Amino acid sequence: DSRPFVDQFLFQVYRRELSEGAVLAISPKNGVQTLAIINPYDRKTENWVPADVAAKLLSQRQTIFRDSGQRMEAITPLPNSRDLYLYGSRVADTESLARAKRASLVLKDYDALIGQTRSLQLRFNAALYVLTLLIVGTAVIIALSVADRLVRPVGELVAAARRVAAGDLNARVPGPKTRDEVGTLSNAFNRMTGRLSEQTRELVSTNELLDRRRALTEAVLSGVSAGVIAINDVNDIRILNRSASDLLGQERDALLGQSLDAVVPELAEMLKGNAMEGIVQVTTSQGARTLAVKIVKDEVGHVLTFDDITQQLLDQRRAAWSDVARRVAHEIKNPLTPIQLAAERLRRRFGDEIQSDPGTFRRLTDTIVRQVADMRRMVDEFSSFARMPKPVFQEDSIVDIVREALFLHEVANPVIKFKFVAPDPQPKLVCDRRQLTQAFSNVIKNGVEAIQNEKEIPAEAKGAVTINVDVMGPALTVSVADTGIGLPVERDRIVEPYMTTRAGGTGLGLAIVTKIMDEHLATISFGDRDGGGTVVRLSFDTEKLAAIGRDEAATGLPKQDDVPSELTRTKLG
Repeated sequence: DSRPFVDQFLFQVYRRELSEGAVLAISPKNGVQTLAIINPYDRKTENWVPADVAAKLLSQRQTIFRDSGQRMEAITPLPNSRDLYLYGSRVADTESLARAKRASLVLKDYDALIGQTRSLQLRFNAALYVLTLLIVGTAVIIALSVADRLVRPVGELVAAARRVAAGDLNARVPGPKTRDEVGTLSNAFNRMTGRLSEQTRELVSTNELLDRRRALTEAVLSGVSAGVIAINDVNDIRILNRSASDLLGQERDALLGQSLDAVVPELAEMLKGNAMEGIVQVTTSQGARTLAVKIVKDEVGHVLTFDDITQQLLDQRRAAWSDVARRVAHEIKNPLTPIQLAAERLRRRFGDEIQSDPGTFRRLTDTIVRQVADMRRMVDEFSSFARMPKPVFQEDSIVDIVREALFLHEVANPVIKFKFVAPDPQPKLVCDRRQLTQAFSNVIKNGVEAIQNEKEIPAEAKGAVTINVDVMGPALTVSVADTGIGLPVERDRIVEPYMTTRAGGTGLGLAIVTKIMDEHLATISFGDRDGGGTVVRLSFDTEKLAAIGRDEAATGLPKQDDVPSELTRTKLG
């Protein structure tokens, strides 16, 4: 309704040399309504958009062109609207339209004649091509029939040679009827095939013997727990056993024929020296491994034998750390109580008598008491790590155990959102309730501290910790996911004793969790959470734990044979 719109609309119709123009609203309910119109010829607007055209516009929403005889019309939908359309028309000369139609008919007839011409030309070319083939074929047949007598011996020789090329060493040329050059060639060919047949039988026998020896060697190597790799003089792998491929974390067939420098560059580097045995740290798809390697030279290269001593070294380090922790706890714990009692007595006895600077006196005594408490907590962690008690297995609710470990953290950290998801009915697990509560509490505590160390999280929304309990057959998994800072760079060492990335941490939390999981024949794995953070998965085998529970119930004591022979394998994602 605004004047600027009317002026602009009139200007556009005039500028584009249109006869009429209009803005229409078309809907199934109200039909065609005119919102703005320019109609200098005073045409009736009822026939501008017939009902069938309106229905077509509503169903297809595409531009429609019409030829009404005296005008060329177009109706198009306006963008960003559901029922607005633009109408435009232009008066056309009747005689010009008639001439255009006649020209179109003439052009159509011309195109039809051109099509017929091409069809006739193709037919003529096809007939000429067929006739030419017949003539050439007849000439070839006549020539072959005439030359057959001359080339038949050569053809037989060629056919026998093809049979030999296909693998038939028993192929022979029929005895020549003449003693010309072709006959001499046929006799030489027969002698050659006979010799090839004898040599082939000898090679087959030799290969069968080699295959039996190789099968025997592979059978012996497959039963060896150590990895064995045989390489040639250019360091290409020619033989390896299943243990070697498992230790390297790759498929056996994919390793055969590859260069040792590309597969295990650490072993290739050791070959360059003069040492025949040593300890090598290698990196595989399963993580870092420590291998004890021995090298023996043979007639075609070298044979490398290696054992994975990663777990053995880890056990030795843990045993050493346990001894250190026991000694440190023993030496430090005794003087802590007298120090704390002395500081508290000083605060009670002389707190009111200090007049010069009582505030400083209280702060100093409070600092002594607080630091002694921190040292006592560290000593308790050392003692827990050094003297982990033997678990007492009983059937218990894993959901209750997790909730017990989660409760204290919920109370102590109200700004963090805790979520616990568990199946119904609650799954049962044969375990030591006290030890698992300590393990879950340590993992949740790590997640809370990771969130508190994440500086990018706003203070009013301090992250979340989500705990899920999943059961699939005999496998029971408890996963703890946090939105904290994520795993450190040295993630492959986070379960080692005294390995920590936080100031004031003892580095014993995950080491204690790992020992508890060892006692429960379980595994602990670490991975990155989608969106940032860490996911810790604690996986239990309910069937194995149930068997331990039955043994203890029968004997009345924990069964020592059920203690795992090797520590839990820690998987890093």
